[in-house]
Amino acid sequence: MIRWLKFNAVGAMGIVVQLAALALLKGGLRVNYMAATALAVEFAVLHNFAWHERWTWRDRGTGGRIGRLVRFHLANGVVSIVVNLVLMRVFVGQMHWPYLAANMAAIAAGSVVNFLAGDRLVFRPRIEASTIPSQPRPKGAVDSAPSAARLEDHHRVALLVDDVSDGR
Repeated sequence: MIRWLKFNAVGAMGIVVQLAALALLKGGLRVNYMAATALAVEFAVLHNFAWHERWTWRDRGTGGRIGRLVRFHLANGVVSIVVNLVLMRVFVGQMHWPYLAANMAAIAAGSVVNFLAGDRLVFRPRIEASTIPSQPRPKGAVDSAPSAARLEDHHRVALLVDDVSDGR
């Protein structure tokens, strides 16, 4: 529940970032509302990643930051861009809503999916080998489940891939 509240606090700040960027791009610079929406979403995605990294999922900051940023973009960024652009096209392009009100509705529509993607895909918890119960196998039994040692090896490989993607 605490993580959900933190996620929503960061999201509220991200909404301010996104709406301010949209207002500046569309209202001030006269950028087309679809292009302005895509850029505003990207600003909010980067802002939110930084806060989630440092606060919401701080306890899950294992591996490489670049790897998490890529996963964040593939999960939350794609959801945000697709939901925002589709709903902006409907709300503004077809229903003629004011663009800022339409963007608020689009943001709300994607928030639950974004939380689940962040929690399960981007800032996934680290698997500790010591938390995986090991059970003795009868002699000659076929390996049907991964052992704690093999899971730890896979986790080390995942961390190494994250480190390599971070340039370490």
